[in-house]
Amino acid sequence: MKITQISLAIATVFACAAPVFAQTAPANGSPDKPVVIDAAAVDNSYLLYEGDVTKVDKKKRTITFKNKEGESKFVAGPEITNFDQIKKGDHLSVTYQMAVAIELIKTKSDGIRSKVETNTVTKSKANEKPSEKIANKTTIIADIVEVNRDKKLVSVKGPSGKITTVTVKNPALLTDVNVGEQVKVIYYDAMAASITSPKK
Repeated sequence: MKITQISLAIATVFACAAPVFAQTAPANGSPDKPVVIDAAAVDNSYLLYEGDVTKVDKKKRTITFKNKEGESKFVAGPEITNFDQIKKGDHLSVTYQMAVAIELIKTKSDGIRSKVETNTVTKSKANEKPSEKIANKTTIIADIVEVNRDKKLVSVKGPSGKITTVTVKNPALLTDVNVGEQVKVIYYDAMAASITSPKK
């Protein structure tokens, strides 16, 4: 039996979810609201695994999946509460999504940089087949420390003091961007696994 990344992918998604957490951003005392000039975004989704259920052992709580790469066996832990809904012929898909959005902001900021992280978990209902999605979102307010319009590069300094250089695909976004202003960078990533009935 060929072992694929199925066990790791499912275990990651169906693992006991971490509690939701958030770090409160420092308050900005300026009465002026940020004005968004424009935004650049990158959104990528990857299919990590998909396969069909060929066997379900309810006593051992094991599921056998098969795709073009071969067969894989997965042991369902107690966190998968809808195990009895899984049937032979069902289809499993595990996906990963990553998105980055950069907003260029004009504001009379007091120079405070911040970082806020959130974690959310969405699970299937009691009468549905098992599915789960774990999403992480990080919002960073960073200072622009260098702008290279010829090479379409912007260097920003985040709350940790680390400087990161990013390439801006649309050079028009750099027209009104200057050192000393701020950007809001939003990182989003999610892992999702779902088992669905075969298409009729």
